[in-house]
Order: sequence, then C-alpha cells, then structure tokens
Amino acid sequence: MRQFFYIFTAILILNSTLFAKGSYHKRYKHSTTKRTHHKKRVRSSKTTFLSKHLNRIYKRVLKKTDISRRALKKALYFYKRNRAKKGLSSKYIAIADYTKTARKRRLYIINLRNGRVYRHKIAHGKRSGALGGRVRRSSNRRNSKMTPYGFFKVGSRVRRTKKRHYRYLAVKGLERSNRRVGYPSRMGGRDVILHPAKYVNYGGRSHGCFSICPQDRRAIFAKLKKALLYSYTGR
Repeated sequence: MRQFFYIFTAILILNSTLFAKGSYHKRYKHSTTKRTHHKKRVRSSKTTFLSKHLNRIYKRVLKKTDISRRALKKALYFYKRNRAKKGLSSKYIAIADYTKTARKRRLYIINLRNGRVYRHKIAHGKRSGALGGRVRRSSNRRNSKMTPYGFFKVGSRVRRTKKRHYRYLAVKGLERSNRRVGYPSRMGGRDVILHPAKYVNYGGRSHGCFSICPQDRRAIFAKLKKALLYSYTGR
C-alpha cells in the first residue's frame, strides 16, 4: 500500500509541474506576440505618418512650381524608402529637373517640413545638350562629359579642388546604374562633384559635374549636406 501511495503522489506532482510549465509557456508566448504586434503597429504608424506628410509636400510643391510631376513623385518615393537605410537628411531634398532649359532655375530644393521650394540654376554636361538648352542625352560613364542621372547623396564636408580651388561637396551614386559616379577616376569611378562656376550664370556647360552659380553656393551648400539629389533627365 505504501508503494502505491508513493507512486500516486509522484504522478500528481509530475502532472502539476507539467501543467505549470504549459501555462507559463502560453503566457510567455502570448506576451511576446503582443510585443511583436505592438512593434509592427508603431512601424506602420510611422510609415503612414511619413506617407501622409510627404503627400502633403507633393501637393504643395506641384501647386507652387512647374517641376516635373514624374520627377517629384519618384524623388519622394525613393526618399521614403531609403531615408534611414542611406542616412539621408530629413530637412531637404533636391531635384535637378534637366527637362527644363539651362537658362531657367531648374534646381529645386524642397524643404521637407513645410514644402517651401528654393530654385537655382544648374549646368548640364557639354555632350548632353546645347548651350542654354535642355538635356538631350545623359550618361553615368567615365569621360562621357554628359550629365549623370539617377539618385545621389550629397556629402557633408566642404572641400577644395586641387587645380581651380573650387569649394565643393562630394556626391555619391545610390543606384546600381550610378554607383561609380562620385568615386575618383583612379579607383575606376567618375569624378563628379557639386561645385560653383561662373559659366552657369549664362547657361554654360560642365564636364558632367553639378555646377551652380557662385552667388548661390552658401545657400545651396548649407541645405544639401547629406541630402538626396535626384538628377532627372527624363529617363
């Protein structure tokens, strides 16, 4: 009888232990699932907020300017998807709309907080189009002397060129098609920078660099550090 009593007691203890473990795992799994769902809700709410805000910016910019609708839509979409991953500035983005002529202020710098737009002149490459005209051809190849196309990130440090001592900001291609643009030629890249040049005032052309008017340098450099720059050539 004693042996039977001991066996019966052991079975009861074992069952209670298993039941306790099972209920603990259920509670733990339930709490983990709740935390995961909460994180997803936070992420989706942030994305929704950003989408709504950028949609308002999109409408304001279209209302105020003659910028290409397609260029603006593509730039904001790329920014939304790559802002965190590429470490882009949350203050401004810039669109060089090369479907406009060089005599127009076709560099649009957009304030991402309130939709305000700052416009400046910007040159295109010698082999991309006529003096004072618009871009007809574009390329990311070395020695093409054409305007590069696609999305770029502007550098954060102002430097000087060795030959002409231009102050400049570096640019870096963010896509497969332009990833070598902005790298030194000795490393197999294409030397393209954002710099001031006097010829921009009268519709002159560059060798492919993003050249701006000297009087606009301070204002542009202050806004575009780490910013997204979209070189839109109609592609």
